[in-house]
Amino acid sequence: MNPYVELMRPAQWIKNVAVLAAPVFSLRILEADGLWKSGVMFAAFCLAASASYAINDTRDRKADAAHPQKRLRPLPRGALRPTNAIALAMVLAIGAFALSSWLLPRGATGLLVAYFVLILAYSAALKQRIILDVITIATGFVLRALAGAAAVGVPFSPWLIACTFTLCMFLGFGKRQCEVATFETKEKAREHRATLTRYTPELLRHLVTVSAGMAIMTFLLYTMDTSPPLPPFPKQHLLYTLPLVCYGVFRYAMAIESGERTGPTDIFIKDRPFLACVAVWMVIAAAIILQPKWRPLLSGPRETTTAPAADKGE
Repeated sequence: MNPYVELMRPAQWIKNVAVLAAPVFSLRILEADGLWKSGVMFAAFCLAASASYAINDTRDRKADAAHPQKRLRPLPRGALRPTNAIALAMVLAIGAFALSSWLLPRGATGLLVAYFVLILAYSAALKQRIILDVITIATGFVLRALAGAAAVGVPFSPWLIACTFTLCMFLGFGKRQCEVATFETKEKAREHRATLTRYTPELLRHLVTVSAGMAIMTFLLYTMDTSPPLPPFPKQHLLYTLPLVCYGVFRYAMAIESGERTGPTDIFIKDRPFLACVAVWMVIAAAIILQPKWRPLLSGPRETTTAPAADKGE
Protein backbone atom coordinates (compact mmCIF):
# COMPACT_ATOMS: atom_id res chain seq x y z
CA MET A 1 0.00 0.00 0.00
CA ASN A 2 1.17 3.51 -0.73
CA PRO A 3 2.60 4.93 2.52
CA TYR A 4 0.46 8.09 2.25
CA VAL A 5 -2.71 6.02 1.89
CA GLU A 6 -1.55 3.73 4.67
CA LEU A 7 -1.00 6.74 6.94
CA MET A 8 -4.65 7.73 6.36
CA ARG A 9 -5.79 4.32 7.72
CA PRO A 10 -8.75 3.74 5.38
CA ALA A 11 -9.69 0.61 7.34
CA GLN A 12 -10.54 2.89 10.27
CA TRP A 13 -13.11 4.82 8.22
CA ILE A 14 -15.67 2.23 9.22
CA LYS A 15 -15.92 4.11 12.54
CA ASN A 16 -17.47 7.06 10.72
CA VAL A 17 -20.56 4.99 9.91
CA ALA A 18 -21.81 6.50 13.18
CA VAL A 19 -22.79 9.63 11.22
CA LEU A 20 -25.47 7.56 9.45
CA ALA A 21 -27.35 6.64 12.63
CA ALA A 22 -29.69 9.64 12.71
CA PRO A 23 -30.32 9.71 8.92
CA VAL A 24 -31.21 6.02 8.98
CA PHE A 25 -33.48 6.06 12.02
CA SER A 26 -35.24 9.22 10.80
CA LEU A 27 -35.65 7.70 7.31
CA ARG A 28 -33.97 10.78 5.83
CA ILE A 29 -31.46 8.41 4.25
CA LEU A 30 -34.23 7.36 1.81
CA GLU A 31 -34.50 10.88 0.43
CA ALA A 32 -32.09 12.09 -2.22
CA ASP A 33 -31.12 15.19 -0.25
CA GLY A 34 -30.66 13.23 2.98
CA LEU A 35 -28.59 10.55 1.27
CA TRP A 36 -26.36 13.15 -0.39
CA LYS A 37 -25.76 15.14 2.80
CA SER A 38 -25.10 11.96 4.80
CA GLY A 39 -22.50 10.91 2.25
CA VAL A 40 -20.82 14.31 2.38
CA MET A 41 -20.76 14.22 6.18
CA PHE A 42 -19.26 10.74 6.11
CA ALA A 43 -16.57 11.82 3.65
CA ALA A 44 -15.73 14.93 5.69
CA PHE A 45 -15.28 12.87 8.85
CA CYS A 46 -13.08 10.38 6.98
CA LEU A 47 -10.80 13.21 5.90
CA ALA A 48 -10.74 14.78 9.36
CA ALA A 49 -10.08 11.43 11.04
CA SER A 50 -7.23 10.66 8.63
CA ALA A 51 -5.72 14.08 9.38
CA SER A 52 -5.83 13.29 13.10
CA TYR A 53 -4.22 9.87 12.47
CA ALA A 54 -1.36 11.53 10.62
CA ILE A 55 -0.78 14.01 13.45
CA ASN A 56 -1.06 11.30 16.10
CA ASP A 57 1.36 8.98 14.30
CA THR A 58 3.84 11.81 13.95
CA ARG A 59 3.76 12.43 17.69
CA ASP A 60 3.86 8.74 18.62
CA ARG A 61 6.31 7.43 16.03
CA LYS A 62 8.94 6.58 18.65
CA ALA A 63 6.47 4.91 21.00
CA ASP A 64 4.86 3.02 18.11
CA ALA A 65 8.25 1.56 17.25
CA ALA A 66 7.99 -0.49 20.48
CA HIS A 67 4.58 -1.96 19.51
CA PRO A 68 4.49 -5.34 17.69
CA GLN A 69 1.94 -4.17 15.11
CA LYS A 70 2.21 -0.37 15.12
CA ARG A 71 5.94 -0.48 14.38
CA LEU A 72 4.94 -1.44 10.83
CA ARG A 73 3.20 1.89 10.25
CA PRO A 74 4.84 4.25 7.71
CA LEU A 75 6.44 6.66 10.18
CA PRO A 76 7.94 4.15 12.67
CA ARG A 77 9.40 2.05 9.87
CA GLY A 78 10.81 5.11 8.08
CA ALA A 79 8.68 5.01 4.92
CA LEU A 80 7.63 8.66 5.45
CA ARG A 81 9.20 11.69 7.03
CA PRO A 82 7.33 13.58 9.78
CA THR A 83 7.20 16.73 7.65
CA ASN A 84 5.39 14.82 4.89
CA ALA A 85 2.88 13.45 7.39
CA ILE A 86 2.11 16.92 8.78
CA ALA A 87 1.70 18.30 5.26
CA LEU A 88 -0.75 15.51 4.44
CA ALA A 89 -2.66 16.20 7.69
CA MET A 90 -3.05 19.88 6.78
CA VAL A 91 -4.36 19.06 3.31
CA LEU A 92 -6.85 16.53 4.70
CA ALA A 93 -8.08 18.85 7.46
CA ILE A 94 -8.57 21.78 5.09
CA GLY A 95 -10.38 19.49 2.66
CA ALA A 96 -12.69 18.19 5.39
CA PHE A 97 -13.68 21.62 6.68
CA ALA A 98 -14.04 23.09 3.17
CA LEU A 99 -16.27 20.21 2.07
CA SER A 100 -18.47 20.47 5.14
CA SER A 101 -18.78 24.27 5.22
CA TRP A 102 -19.55 24.39 1.50
CA LEU A 103 -22.21 21.69 1.30
CA LEU A 104 -23.61 21.19 4.81
CA PRO A 105 -25.39 23.28 7.48
CA ARG A 106 -23.29 25.36 9.84
CA GLY A 107 -24.18 23.18 12.83
CA ALA A 108 -22.76 20.09 11.17
CA THR A 109 -19.51 21.89 10.41
CA GLY A 110 -19.31 23.11 14.00
CA LEU A 111 -19.60 19.55 15.28
CA LEU A 112 -16.91 18.42 12.84
CA VAL A 113 -14.59 21.12 14.18
CA ALA A 114 -15.43 20.10 17.77
CA TYR A 115 -14.58 16.49 16.93
CA PHE A 116 -11.25 17.43 15.38
CA VAL A 117 -10.27 19.62 18.35
CA LEU A 118 -11.26 16.84 20.76
CA ILE A 119 -9.15 14.29 18.90
CA LEU A 120 -6.18 16.64 18.87
CA ALA A 121 -6.58 17.11 22.63
CA TYR A 122 -6.76 13.34 22.98
CA SER A 123 -3.57 12.89 20.98
CA ALA A 124 -1.75 15.61 22.93
CA ALA A 125 -2.76 14.79 26.52
CA LEU A 126 -6.05 13.01 27.18
CA LYS A 127 -4.86 9.59 26.01
CA GLN A 128 -2.40 9.64 28.91
CA ARG A 129 -5.28 9.80 31.43
CA ILE A 130 -6.68 6.47 32.53
CA ILE A 131 -10.45 6.00 31.94
CA LEU A 132 -10.69 9.57 30.62
CA ASP A 133 -9.01 8.35 27.44
CA VAL A 134 -11.82 5.92 26.67
CA ILE A 135 -14.51 8.45 27.63
CA THR A 136 -12.93 10.88 25.16
CA ILE A 137 -13.04 8.30 22.38
CA ALA A 138 -16.70 7.55 23.13
CA THR A 139 -17.47 11.29 23.10
CA GLY A 140 -15.90 11.48 19.65
CA PHE A 141 -18.39 8.90 18.39
CA VAL A 142 -21.24 10.89 19.93
CA LEU A 143 -20.08 13.96 18.01
CA ARG A 144 -20.06 11.88 14.84
CA ALA A 145 -23.65 10.79 15.44
CA LEU A 146 -24.81 14.32 16.30
CA ALA A 147 -23.10 15.70 13.19
CA GLY A 148 -25.00 13.19 11.08
CA ALA A 149 -28.27 14.43 12.58
CA ALA A 150 -27.31 18.07 12.01
CA ALA A 151 -26.31 17.35 8.41
CA VAL A 152 -29.80 16.13 7.45
CA GLY A 153 -31.69 18.56 9.69
CA VAL A 154 -33.26 16.19 12.21
CA PRO A 155 -33.42 16.98 15.97
CA PHE A 156 -30.89 15.43 18.33
CA SER A 157 -32.30 12.51 20.29
CA PRO A 158 -31.14 11.88 23.87
CA TRP A 159 -31.18 8.18 23.03
CA LEU A 160 -28.79 8.80 20.14
CA ILE A 161 -26.31 10.19 22.67
CA ALA A 162 -26.90 7.52 25.32
CA CYS A 163 -26.77 4.48 23.02
CA THR A 164 -23.74 5.72 21.10
CA PHE A 165 -21.79 6.69 24.21
CA THR A 166 -22.35 3.48 26.18
CA LEU A 167 -21.68 1.19 23.21
CA CYS A 168 -18.49 3.01 22.24
CA MET A 169 -17.28 3.09 25.83
CA PHE A 170 -17.65 -0.70 25.87
CA LEU A 171 -15.70 -0.98 22.60
CA GLY A 172 -13.03 1.38 23.92
CA PHE A 173 -12.35 -0.56 27.09
CA GLY A 174 -12.24 -3.71 24.98
CA LYS A 175 -9.56 -2.11 22.82
CA ARG A 176 -7.51 -1.29 25.91
CA GLN A 177 -7.80 -4.92 26.99
CA CYS A 178 -6.41 -6.00 23.62
CA GLU A 179 -3.53 -3.55 23.95
CA VAL A 180 -2.63 -4.72 27.45
CA ALA A 181 -2.61 -8.34 26.28
CA THR A 182 -0.23 -7.44 23.44
CA PHE A 183 2.76 -6.74 25.72
CA GLU A 184 4.57 -9.37 27.73
CA THR A 185 5.84 -7.02 30.43
CA LYS A 186 4.79 -3.71 31.97
CA GLU A 187 8.05 -2.15 30.83
CA LYS A 188 7.20 -2.76 27.18
CA ALA A 189 3.67 -1.48 27.74
CA ARG A 190 5.04 1.69 29.37
CA GLU A 191 7.30 2.31 26.36
CA HIS A 192 4.23 2.36 24.16
CA ARG A 193 1.76 4.17 26.45
CA ALA A 194 2.09 4.95 30.13
CA THR A 195 -1.61 4.45 30.93
CA LEU A 196 -1.47 0.79 29.90
CA THR A 197 0.50 -0.01 33.05
CA ARG A 198 -2.41 1.27 35.17
CA TYR A 199 -5.02 -0.71 33.24
CA THR A 200 -4.72 -4.04 34.99
CA PRO A 201 -6.46 -7.09 33.46
CA GLU A 202 -8.79 -7.27 36.47
CA LEU A 203 -9.78 -3.61 36.17
CA LEU A 204 -10.38 -3.91 32.44
CA ARG A 205 -12.56 -7.00 32.86
CA HIS A 206 -14.65 -5.06 35.37
CA LEU A 207 -14.91 -2.00 33.11
CA VAL A 208 -15.79 -4.12 30.08
CA THR A 209 -18.47 -5.98 32.05
CA VAL A 210 -20.05 -2.82 33.43
CA SER A 211 -20.00 -0.95 30.11
CA ALA A 212 -21.42 -4.00 28.28
CA GLY A 213 -24.35 -4.11 30.69
CA MET A 214 -24.90 -0.37 30.27
CA ALA A 215 -24.89 -0.69 26.47
CA ILE A 216 -27.46 -3.50 26.44
CA MET A 217 -29.67 -1.80 29.04
CA THR A 218 -29.59 1.51 27.16
CA PHE A 219 -30.67 -0.22 23.95
CA LEU A 220 -33.45 -2.01 25.83
CA LEU A 221 -34.72 1.24 27.38
CA TYR A 222 -34.62 2.94 23.99
CA THR A 223 -36.89 0.31 22.44
CA MET A 224 -39.39 0.58 25.31
CA ASP A 225 -39.47 4.37 25.63
CA THR A 226 -42.67 5.97 24.34
CA SER A 227 -42.00 9.62 25.10
CA PRO A 228 -42.04 12.05 22.16
CA PRO A 229 -40.58 12.74 19.71
CA LEU A 230 -41.02 9.24 18.31
CA PRO A 231 -39.25 8.04 15.15
CA PRO A 232 -41.30 7.41 11.99
CA PHE A 233 -41.30 3.63 12.51
CA PRO A 234 -42.44 1.23 15.27
CA LYS A 235 -39.21 1.25 17.25
CA GLN A 236 -40.70 -1.03 19.94
CA HIS A 237 -40.29 -3.87 17.44
CA LEU A 238 -36.51 -3.49 17.79
CA LEU A 239 -36.96 -5.22 21.13
CA TYR A 240 -37.16 -8.50 19.21
CA THR A 241 -33.54 -8.02 18.10
CA LEU A 242 -32.32 -8.06 21.72
CA PRO A 243 -30.93 -11.63 21.46
CA LEU A 244 -28.76 -10.53 18.54
CA VAL A 245 -27.59 -7.45 20.44
CA CYS A 246 -26.63 -9.59 23.42
CA TYR A 247 -24.81 -12.10 21.24
CA GLY A 248 -22.88 -9.37 19.44
CA VAL A 249 -21.78 -7.75 22.71
CA PHE A 250 -20.82 -11.07 24.30
CA ARG A 251 -19.05 -12.26 21.15
CA TYR A 252 -16.94 -9.09 21.13
CA ALA A 253 -16.11 -9.57 24.82
CA MET A 254 -15.11 -13.18 24.14
CA ALA A 255 -12.89 -12.19 21.21
CA ILE A 256 -10.93 -9.62 23.20
CA GLU A 257 -10.66 -11.94 26.22
CA SER A 258 -9.16 -14.73 24.14
CA GLY A 259 -6.51 -12.40 22.74
CA GLU A 260 -7.21 -13.48 19.16
CA ARG A 261 -7.95 -9.95 17.94
CA THR A 262 -6.03 -6.70 18.14
CA GLY A 263 -9.00 -4.36 18.55
CA PRO A 264 -12.53 -3.40 17.45
CA THR A 265 -11.62 -2.82 13.81
CA ASP A 266 -9.97 -6.24 13.59
CA ILE A 267 -13.11 -7.85 15.03
CA PHE A 268 -15.45 -5.91 12.75
CA ILE A 269 -13.51 -6.94 9.66
CA LYS A 270 -12.35 -10.50 10.38
CA ASP A 271 -14.57 -12.14 13.04
CA ARG A 272 -17.13 -14.08 10.99
CA PRO A 273 -19.63 -14.94 13.76
CA PHE A 274 -19.66 -11.30 14.85
CA LEU A 275 -20.08 -10.11 11.27
CA ALA A 276 -22.93 -12.59 10.71
CA CYS A 277 -24.67 -11.32 13.84
CA VAL A 278 -24.32 -7.70 12.71
CA ALA A 279 -25.58 -8.56 9.22
CA VAL A 280 -28.68 -10.36 10.52
CA TRP A 281 -29.41 -7.51 12.94
CA MET A 282 -29.12 -4.96 10.14
CA VAL A 283 -31.50 -6.91 7.92
CA ILE A 284 -34.12 -7.22 10.67
CA ALA A 285 -33.66 -3.59 11.76
CA ALA A 286 -34.02 -2.44 8.14
CA ALA A 287 -37.26 -4.39 7.82
CA ILE A 288 -38.59 -2.74 10.98
CA ILE A 289 -37.43 0.76 10.02
CA LEU A 290 -38.85 0.47 6.49
CA GLN A 291 -42.14 -1.03 7.65
CA PRO A 292 -44.08 2.26 7.19
CA LYS A 293 -42.78 2.44 3.60
CA TRP A 294 -43.68 -1.15 2.78
CA ARG A 295 -47.10 -1.23 4.42
CA PRO A 296 -48.97 0.52 1.55
CA LEU A 297 -47.34 -1.83 -0.97
CA LEU A 298 -48.25 -4.95 1.00
CA SER A 299 -51.84 -3.90 1.71
CA GLY A 300 -52.55 -2.95 -1.91
CA PRO A 301 -54.60 -0.06 -3.19
CA ARG A 302 -57.55 0.93 -1.08
CA GLU A 303 -61.00 0.92 -2.61
CA THR A 304 -62.70 4.28 -2.50
CA THR A 305 -66.45 4.54 -2.21
CA THR A 306 -68.51 7.59 -2.91
CA ALA A 307 -71.68 8.31 -1.07
CA PRO A 308 -74.79 8.44 -3.32
CA ALA A 309 -75.96 11.91 -4.11
CA ALA A 310 -78.96 13.05 -2.14
CA ASP A 311 -82.23 13.06 -4.06
CA LYS A 312 -83.57 16.48 -4.82
CA GLY A 313 -87.06 17.16 -3.64
CA GLU A 314 -89.78 17.88 -6.17
